[in-house]
Amino acid sequence: MSEPDFDWTLIRSFLAVMEAGSLLGASKRLHTTQPTIGRHIAQLESQLGCALFERTGRGLSPTRVALRIAEDAQRMADGAHAVARALYSLREDVSGSVRISASQTMAYVVLPEIVQRLRSVHPQIHVEIQSTNAVANLLRREADIAVRMLAPEQGSVVARRLGVSKVSAYASRDYFQRRGQPVRPAELLQHDLIGLIDDDVLLRGFAEGGVIATRENFQVRTDDQLVVWQLVRAGLGIGFLTDSIAQRDPSLVRVLPEVGPVMPVWLVVHNEIRGNPAIRVVFDFLASELERELAAGRAADG
Repeated sequence: MSEPDFDWTLIRSFLAVMEAGSLLGASKRLHTTQPTIGRHIAQLESQLGCALFERTGRGLSPTRVALRIAEDAQRMADGAHAVARALYSLREDVSGSVRISASQTMAYVVLPEIVQRLRSVHPQIHVEIQSTNAVANLLRREADIAVRMLAPEQGSVVARRLGVSKVSAYASRDYFQRRGQPVRPAELLQHDLIGLIDDDVLLRGFAEGGVIATRENFQVRTDDQLVVWQLVRAGLGIGFLTDSIAQRDPSLVRVLPEVGPVMPVWLVVHNEIRGNPAIRVVFDFLASELERELAAGRAADG
């Protein structure tokens, strides 16, 4: 019996549905339409001769076959990324200085490894990292490229939605040993909470989960996300951290994963300088690497 012949390009849509759990979620990840993703899945199922997903009340559930091939499919995707990076090295060498603006946590935790890979391929490109939680104004050339958690409102920019970053509740093992773990969202208010001085997004996230919280419920507050991380590590209480940071720290434990906002991540560049070769290369490289980083984080969350 011969092996099934299928279109490898459909694997990208398959993995997106596996990660998102729905056609709509997958279409947002790949910046395409829901019918297109549905057509890709139908084509792949036809070519493989088996069903990959079953419809449930919560979206699409992978079949036994889908679960068996998911790991191999991810290796195919990783191989494609490796080919893409190799192709970068075959491009005509580009040079120049590119300034990237990103939040403190993104700049501290995520960007260093990505910039290292970028520089290994394009050593003639010099990178400046602007670590700030303030929104860089691309129109005034405060940065060439910005990684943002809010949809850009400025005109004359090119924006690409890369995925989402989940914010969850974490504390140290020592804290939970002393105080116990909350099992319901409302029980969070009985604990010592750590947060940012100005963070209406988190308060809205509490409200959406049916918990009415105010700034007074946060016994320790700071204006620095990295300080929140260190306060949580020190055992002062439960803090809210992006999973991309906390999952790298084995000393932290996540609770109540349903609590906490999901933040979209955007990569933005000014339209007039999108044609600059160095900026174009960095923009494309960041988009590919950050999309993969965010997708991996959501897969781990699932």
